[in-house]
Amino acid sequence: MREPAARRFDLVVFDWDGTLADSTAIIAGAIQAACRDVGEPVPDDVAARYVIGLGLRDALAHVAPELAPSRYPDLALRYREHYLARDPQIPLFDGARELLADLRGAGYRLAVVTGKTRIGLDRSLAAQALAEWFDATRCSDEGAPKPHPEMLLFLMDALGVSPHRTLMIGDTTHDLELARAAGAQALAVTYGAHPHEGLARAAPLAVVHSVPELRGWLREHG
Repeated sequence: MREPAARRFDLVVFDWDGTLADSTAIIAGAIQAACRDVGEPVPDDVAARYVIGLGLRDALAHVAPELAPSRYPDLALRYREHYLARDPQIPLFDGARELLADLRGAGYRLAVVTGKTRIGLDRSLAAQALAEWFDATRCSDEGAPKPHPEMLLFLMDALGVSPHRTLMIGDTTHDLELARAAGAQALAVTYGAHPHEGLARAAPLAVVHSVPELRGWLREHG
């Protein structure tokens, strides 16, 4: 990683699902199963993956647009049941732990901004023994969900880091739009929920295709 004098960023903020955790297929499958359970048309993989990272209510409204809002709790309950049944199986992407260790060792401040709830993120951090690795985290039930910039603005303020010294890393256009709205820089990864084409249109600093490539980009440009 870069020496402090040459460093471009002080704070590196990660999305969780699809960026650090290899959970995209499980989340999309749980969304599809939940829609099937309540008798709604089952979204295809692209539609199910598109909503990953949004707040739960926004995600449900997108994948089940004809469902009455009064039935959102039913859909949300079925989603949680399907997701939690497989939650213990979710690993980090290969190399993600080593990447975080590199960044911590080089003196970067680390944070997470996620569409997960606080309970969900804390459960994941505990399962991966990463709770102490991040200087701060922010979840969708603690403020306006992505792509609203509130969560990222909160973290930058709490950690005393300016937007131009902050890098947001995520696998969805929601992450990139959040970063832009907060005045921070953004880096996209294609191994999660959203395809390369949409990510590239959002004009991040770069689009990388693997954790090793991400590690190399940060070593050279971070």
